Amino acid sequence: MDWALRFQGVGSASAVSLGSPMATIERDGAPWLTIDCGGEGLTAYLDHYGQAPRALFVTHVHLDHVAGFERLFVDRYFDPARRGRMPVYVPATVVPLLHRRVGDYPNVLAEGGANFWDAFRLIPVGDAFWHEGVRLEVFPARHHWPETAYGLRLPGSLVWSGDTRPIPEMLARFADRDELVAHDCGLHGNPSHSGIDDLEREYAADLLARCVLYHYASEADGAALEARGHRIARPGQTFALRAAPVVQDDRP
Repeated sequence: MDWALRFQGVGSASAVSLGSPMATIERDGAPWLTIDCGGEGLTAYLDHYGQAPRALFVTHVHLDHVAGFERLFVDRYFDPARRGRMPVYVPATVVPLLHRRVGDYPNVLAEGGANFWDAFRLIPVGDAFWHEGVRLEVFPARHHWPETAYGLRLPGSLVWSGDTRPIPEMLARFADRDELVAHDCGLHGNPSHSGIDDLEREYAADLLARCVLYHYASEADGAALEARGHRIARPGQTFALRAAPVVQDDRP
């Protein structure tokens, strides 16, 4: 079974040409779990796969990560065969924020008779959750405010930092099995996001060597990160992952 991570977008909120930060874990070349759903990222996803995501994990609710939800609602709600079937995994403390951000518009259909979440299978999650026989772990990031932003771990395969400042204490626990680490990093840091000086100061060289950097501000900034000896992700790029342990699910 082959696993990979494909980036739909790698840019900061203002770097529209680089796409909103979003990626999909693939299993045997097919989309398995998508991380976030920004506007530009969803467009890139549709262009590549030809259909909407089949499962989502939401890290937090800034619009460059959730702006695609209205399009997903239309795609899912008006297809009775798919309505209410798409799992959307959301950290429990983020659920009310996500609802206020994308689900609370009055009378979601002009003709009435629908709730926004009718289109999806919303699954609040805590420290871990199961998706198609695989256990994934969730951990807090450092982004704007406590308990509003999270990262994701596919143990032994991938750690996705989410939007964050450096989190060495979290990665010491959640990236301790030689995982590929997809990490928020721009050329310059700020109170919301990591800069390369921050990561070089906070992380050991062996951890940095496993990092693939995304959420940078321009192609020039990406090139500058590479010139400093770091790997960056580009829109559409795929990274091979080590296989994740799968538990057979015999339920009908």
